[in-house]
Amino acid sequence: MGFLCVPAVILGILILSSLRVLKEYQRGVVFRLGKVIGLKGPGLIFVFPVIDSLKKVDLRVITMDVPPQDVITRDNVSVKVNAVTYYRVVDPKKAVLEVTNYMYATNQLAQTTLRSVLGEASLDELLSNRDEINAKLQDILDRMTDPWGIKVSTVEVKHVDLPDSMQRMMAREAEAERDRRAKIIHADAELQASKKLSEAAAIIDEHPSALQLRYLQTLGEIATENNSTIAFPIPIEMMKTFIGHKD
Repeated sequence: MGFLCVPAVILGILILSSLRVLKEYQRGVVFRLGKVIGLKGPGLIFVFPVIDSLKKVDLRVITMDVPPQDVITRDNVSVKVNAVTYYRVVDPKKAVLEVTNYMYATNQLAQTTLRSVLGEASLDELLSNRDEINAKLQDILDRMTDPWGIKVSTVEVKHVDLPDSMQRMMAREAEAERDRRAKIIHADAELQASKKLSEAAAIIDEHPSALQLRYLQTLGEIATENNSTIAFPIPIEMMKTFIGHKD
């Protein structure tokens, strides 16, 4: 009986060691004697011991930070730029067979692509056309990683670190632009005011009594605000009535 139990125990151990559990977001590339025989998972799968081996692949979206890269823009400005890339494996078999380490390879490719694409753009384009640059980076990376079974969904430039001298220059340009806009607004206000004054002068010229009413209105406003004695000039037109009455 003891001799019969030993094979049963060995068989049980072999069966248990052959069982694998793959999660919903995992797939297994199965090799049999070094040759791929297919994909398995998710759930409970059986892998023959000794002759079979299993390589697990995660199908979830991977967030990868691209470390800061030294970039010289088209207009010869040196900047440091970092980015973030979102990708996932869509073909586990290619991800295992076509590249040694798809995560490392994608990271290195993202770094070189970032330097190449941003080197073709000027500083103004890098700062203002961020969406277009992101789309271009995503398109290039997606095409280049497609043979590895990788789908790059998004690439975002996170931060552009400018030299101190360039930051000071841009601050001066921004201040000069604000001053220019302020002067233009002030000039427009003066122009509008001069037009209104010209219209008012034309009305007063046609109706002299309007000037007298304006004098009286101004006198009333001053009287309500101040209690001091005021020397107020009276137009000669207002005195004609009294002069004519005296004669």
